[in-house]
Amino acid sequence: MKPNERNQLIDSLLDGDISEADFIRLEAEFSVNPEARQAYYERLALSAMLQTEAGASPNRIAEFRAPKTRSYLFGFLSMAAAVAALLAVNSLFLHPKKDELVTNSPASPTEQKASGFAILSEQSDLVWKNRPSIASGSLLPTGSLSLQSGLAQIELFSGVSVIIEGEADFEILSSMEMKVTRGKVRARVPEPAHGFRIHTSEGQVVDLGTEFALDVSKEKSEVHVLDGQVEWHPKTEVKQLLSKGEGLRLVNNGGKTSIKADEQGFVGLNAMSEKLASNRSARRGEWLRFNEKLRKDPRLVALFHMGPTGSRQLPNESGAGAQFVKEGAVVGASHVADRWGVSGEALDFSATVSRVRMNIPGEYRSLSMFTWVKINSLDRKYNSLFLTDGHDPGEPHWQIMNDGRVFFGVKKRPNSEPKNQYPFYSPSIWNASTSGQWLMLAAVYDVEQRQVTLYLNGQPISQEAIPAEFMVENVTLGQASLCNWGLPLRNDPEFAIRNFNGSMDEFALFSAALTPSEIKNIYDHGKP
Repeated sequence: MKPNERNQLIDSLLDGDISEADFIRLEAEFSVNPEARQAYYERLALSAMLQTEAGASPNRIAEFRAPKTRSYLFGFLSMAAAVAALLAVNSLFLHPKKDELVTNSPASPTEQKASGFAILSEQSDLVWKNRPSIASGSLLPTGSLSLQSGLAQIELFSGVSVIIEGEADFEILSSMEMKVTRGKVRARVPEPAHGFRIHTSEGQVVDLGTEFALDVSKEKSEVHVLDGQVEWHPKTEVKQLLSKGEGLRLVNNGGKTSIKADEQGFVGLNAMSEKLASNRSARRGEWLRFNEKLRKDPRLVALFHMGPTGSRQLPNESGAGAQFVKEGAVVGASHVADRWGVSGEALDFSATVSRVRMNIPGEYRSLSMFTWVKINSLDRKYNSLFLTDGHDPGEPHWQIMNDGRVFFGVKKRPNSEPKNQYPFYSPSIWNASTSGQWLMLAAVYDVEQRQVTLYLNGQPISQEAIPAEFMVENVTLGQASLCNWGLPLRNDPEFAIRNFNGSMDEFALFSAALTPSEIKNIYDHGKP
């Protein structure tokens, strides 16, 4: 565990708002790392002194109560109380006695917030200037934006659909306004958004319904009315009404010429859809060819695709592993479009009971898993990806926490024992503004290198050594579920709600630790 992350967890412990999962992780770190224990003592003393100087009761540090089953850390909490009491005595000489303790009232729940006026709904061969790529479905950032090449389909919150062709410079000012200083833009404006306007260096175009286009460059600006009417508001003249089929060409020296609207000169929504469908078909074909090679990998234990529509048994498509793992059984999940947009080829697990059941026998010294998922929301504390039924010693669990962190762990000791596993976490991979995007997640448990690596879209986002005390040399799987958890073979009808609220496209499991280049290669061939 890195010092910065360790100190953040210690601060959460002292503040009394540490989560159960983080508590277990910090407890494990204390048990194997004397530097962590020293850091705890130092931050404890600092926290108590700061509260004393601020006039608050330092005994507040000891108000946190760990779960009763976590006995190891009780000693540290007792030490917290002792240090706090000592500092409280010192404070009698430093501060006058206070009649009332300073208490913190419960914080009011806050709503999640996002910033922006539009999303990038689709894209084709898109290259941004001085900015990393933006995933389709993402909220567009505010401020000036520049395209080097390609096509961007943008949906404003007002309902306006805009297609921008690079090279282009623009800015979304609000859900009803944008600014274009260069590029070709075609806007489709529905009735609720009439009055939408685009600013240029020559003036403003105000829509009266329903479709128009602009071609803006250093030398000229052109307005093309493709359907309905617009008002042209020049900076130095009176406004002008333009109807379907009409257009204007405005040059920088002030000249103005009437032109015929050129619908074929701008990419429309239908042409964009056809182009995207063609691109996706080509990319999907590339993935299927790569997939044929992947199936022949002798390390591949299980490979499940989630279609086609109506199928409730998913055959294991691994060449070597199919003799051991026959199939997965679909329970409750419904078929939806996959990441390529092909109907019925993915599964949606938003129903509480939904899951894919499987049995994977054998023991594995190391293992790797990858999957493609689309997250609707993280409204459970634990959002399952791959979980064994009982989570007994030697078994792994892979899931997403409600704060967006990916969790992976292999159980070392029985559930009844404290410190029974070491949890590995990634940074948060998701927030509400990225809902609906397809992501490739991967987890690699590497016994030889004694480390766990977590991946997002082909890139490692977390890598941590496995503490010797929690090393599991042989991993077992057995009865397990994709996107849910429970003990279906027991008679007890109650179960924890851990279903994944979203869709899964495919899932693969290998009996070895894949390298970073292998994970990236899978992503590069599989991204839509």
